[in-house]
Amino acid sequence: MPKVPVYNLEGQQVDEIELSDAVFAAPVNHDLLHQAVVMYEANRRVGTAATKTRGMVSGGGRKIWRQKGLGRARQGSIRAPHWRKGGVVFGPQPRSYRLRMPKKMRRAALRAALSAKLRDGELLVVDRLTVPAPRTREMRVVLEKLGVAAHKPLLVLGETDPAVRLAARNLEGVEAALAEHLNARQVLVHGRVVLTRDAVRRVEEVLAS
Repeated sequence: MPKVPVYNLEGQQVDEIELSDAVFAAPVNHDLLHQAVVMYEANRRVGTAATKTRGMVSGGGRKIWRQKGLGRARQGSIRAPHWRKGGVVFGPQPRSYRLRMPKKMRRAALRAALSAKLRDGELLVVDRLTVPAPRTREMRVVLEKLGVAAHKPLLVLGETDPAVRLAARNLEGVEAALAEHLNARQVLVHGRVVLTRDAVRRVEEVLAS
């Protein structure tokens, strides 16, 4: 089992913790990670882009001029696509971009992402993660002492802490997440992953099955 140091909020090492081989020393499957990231990114898309076809644009119900005899090309409507203010041909319509992945593959991707972070020295364990008050400056001080402020860290908590969430949400690139809701994309897009001791155990419980 890999051992990693545990730090306090002053950035000082206070203990060591053993991490599960099954979760933090899993093989890093790059194809699986790519598939997982594509799925999570696709599921974040709203899919509300839309344009009006010629049937949706107001006006244009009358034939512009008679079919023959004027020496001009025949036209049926001023809302045809080649007319100014006409409808759009093959434009986007509201749709769902949602993709699916089996639970076992999602969990395997998360194990691979966490293992990659640990291997690259981008995973940090803290004894606890709290702030005196739900203020941005309080969280900035904590992250600077831990040495991760410049790396857009992901803060993984074992249980909900509204103060931490509120203090972190205005810091660019910083995200707070619950261990049981963690996914591979979150782990990979952040430069550092900071887990509390409780979060480590909760992640291991979820991913051990």
